[in-house]
Amino acid sequence: MSQVSPQAASPNGPDINLSGQQLGDFLLLRRLGRGGMADVYLAEQRSLRRQVAVKILRAELARDPQYVSRFKFEAQAAARLVHANIVQVFNVGELDGLQFIAQEYVKGQNLKQYLQRNGAVDVPVAVHLLSQVAAALARAAEAGVTHRDIKPENILIGLSGEAKVADFGLARVRDDAHRNHQTQIDVTMGTPLYMSPEQVEGRKVDPRSDLYSLGVTAYEMLAGRPPFEGGNAISVAIRHLQEEPIAIEEIRPDVPPVLGALIRRLMAKRLEDRCPSAAALLKELRQIALADPEEVWASVPPQMEMAETSSPTSHLAVTQQLEQVMRREDGSLSPAARSAVHYGRWAVLGLGAIGLAWLAGTAIAQLRPPSDPLAIPEKGIEVPVQISVEEQLRFALRSPTEDRFLAVEKHWPRAASRRNDYYANLADVHLAEYYLRNEEYSFALDRYRLLQTVDEQERRFLIVSYVGQAVVQMRRNRAEDAREAMRTLDELLARMPGTYEEPSLVSKELKAMLDACRLDLGFEPIGQLP
Repeated sequence: MSQVSPQAASPNGPDINLSGQQLGDFLLLRRLGRGGMADVYLAEQRSLRRQVAVKILRAELARDPQYVSRFKFEAQAAARLVHANIVQVFNVGELDGLQFIAQEYVKGQNLKQYLQRNGAVDVPVAVHLLSQVAAALARAAEAGVTHRDIKPENILIGLSGEAKVADFGLARVRDDAHRNHQTQIDVTMGTPLYMSPEQVEGRKVDPRSDLYSLGVTAYEMLAGRPPFEGGNAISVAIRHLQEEPIAIEEIRPDVPPVLGALIRRLMAKRLEDRCPSAAALLKELRQIALADPEEVWASVPPQMEMAETSSPTSHLAVTQQLEQVMRREDGSLSPAARSAVHYGRWAVLGLGAIGLAWLAGTAIAQLRPPSDPLAIPEKGIEVPVQISVEEQLRFALRSPTEDRFLAVEKHWPRAASRRNDYYANLADVHLAEYYLRNEEYSFALDRYRLLQTVDEQERRFLIVSYVGQAVVQMRRNRAEDAREAMRTLDELLARMPGTYEEPSLVSKELKAMLDACRLDLGFEPIGQLP
């Protein structure tokens, strides 16, 4: 396996995908996502034979001592927090010019993804998750750490329902030696949908600021939307300062009054009106006896287990908005952005100066919101266009990555010709198996289901679709869904005589998986698959 190349390692070199390269003890398997400050890779730690998440400071930032210092400080702040509900930092280092952090890899999904897929949660599930996050924040408060950016994206949920708080990259440590070194006491950081009033105004924050953000998160879990929304960061911030949310019980009549009152206390405008600490919150949550946690999680819909925590489009522990935070000067903004900032200054005249600067910077990201209005648009690595659609697929197969398979349809739109459509389907076959090998079952299932929508004349794609669905559903312990896929597959084969003789799109590995699944479920062997 190749070591990190000097070009890739150089902070001044091009920004490239390091998947497949070796970084000391870590083999970088694939890139999971990108944030404003770092790229994150799924990696194998060779010495301990375990999977970890490796955050690598982006090349264009690594030459800035301030960014490097913040990156290291993030690791130090998080590493001191050892708790079952906190993503654990294992290692921080520098190798071949790369600054990196190795941390716990959580397989599952984040709370934002779950809410997007399933909507509001049941009350027992909300209390179950809130209790775990409160326990994590209580441990952080004991260590003198304020998270400053509690939000659904930073709450990771494992397959068995355990919650872990991620991304202490905006944390402030109550240590006089660091007070003027990193996230200074009055600097406003966070995400506007979940930001406490004191953060908006650039005032001093403490662990009760995290409780406000957790209250907003609790509200969203139960209502299916945040309590305050708006067209841009400024309008949302003003609402956090001036408005009271609609009582959660009016939206969800099944919410017990004691829980509704607790959420309102968490979202109190004044620090002193909130719960005094995360430990006190945890105690109150434990008194809301709704159901046994194991029974709660057993009732969670199957989709909860579908998506991997570190999906390629998600931000998870790498989600940071430091680019917006660091860009505080009007001179770096476009004319349209300056107009928005000018309006914002008048609209929030009573805000602290630093809070204004943060809002001005963040408002720029809100002018043309992406699908996730608070996400930093990813500056993805552009896969080069090849001379033909066939060569585009060959290029992907030589060094398989998600980006390369997706580039087949991106560069050669399937609507342009039947040939393009055919190769886009082939790319989906390989991408689905790529996801399957990496245990990203939700993404694999989505790709296999896409293949079942092709014209029945393209029967080889239909075959691989149902083979893949059956295997994935068995991997997800969905035996009945796997049986249904196998029954459909058998009907399809019976309807298409002669298909066995055609060249196969089902790999030997996938065939072996299907054979094992059919045996487990009592199905007759298919024999030679098409």
